[in-house]
Amino acid sequence: MDLGLKEKVALVGAASKGLGKASALALAREGARVTICARTEADLHAAAQEIRDETGAEGGALRSNV
Repeated sequence: MDLGLKEKVALVGAASKGLGKASALALAREGARVTICARTEADLHAAAQEIRDETGAEGGALRSNV
């Protein structure tokens, strides 16, 4: 399915696990550049790397407690 997200930017909170991570992965699969944020730095970076490895999408990870 093409949602028209290629080259768009997405910020996904609570994205180191569960629904947030699944959402970030789905957006990356659609071509969006995804930046994820979460509280736990180790989980956050592991999730970001998994998303990059699986999709090749650009993006990043920001630790946040907001």
